[in-house]
Amino acid sequence: MASEVKSRKDRRKDPNEWMAIGRFLRCPPDKARLRARLLPGKGVEDALNLLRNSETSSARLISKVLYSAMYNAINTSKPNPPEPDQLVVRSVVIDKGKFLKRHQPVSHGKAEPILKRTCHITVTVARKP
Repeated sequence: MASEVKSRKDRRKDPNEWMAIGRFLRCPPDKARLRARLLPGKGVEDALNLLRNSETSSARLISKVLYSAMYNAINTSKPNPPEPDQLVVRSVVIDKGKFLKRHQPVSHGKAEPILKRTCHITVTVARKP
């Protein structure tokens, strides 16, 4: 008997948990992980304030994905949507994306490769317990 393929909504384990994914974002994953390591366990508003006061480009990208996860939580839970102060950051996952490959000309007609790195950012938020 073949196993049944579930839709994306059915894969979500907890009904009080929402996520957002930013894909192929133009930021090296190791630099994005430096900011993402600070966020799990914090309230959404505290995490956004922390990212807003950071001057890195990765903080701006993570905050965009965090806003998206927060609004997913507000817009998709119909009977009683959570307020932003009732949400907490459950996890932030930074994965490697594809490289944008460029070349820099050097002496003797050669070219050195330049790898511009991208990343995928997945943010999960949940209701405060």
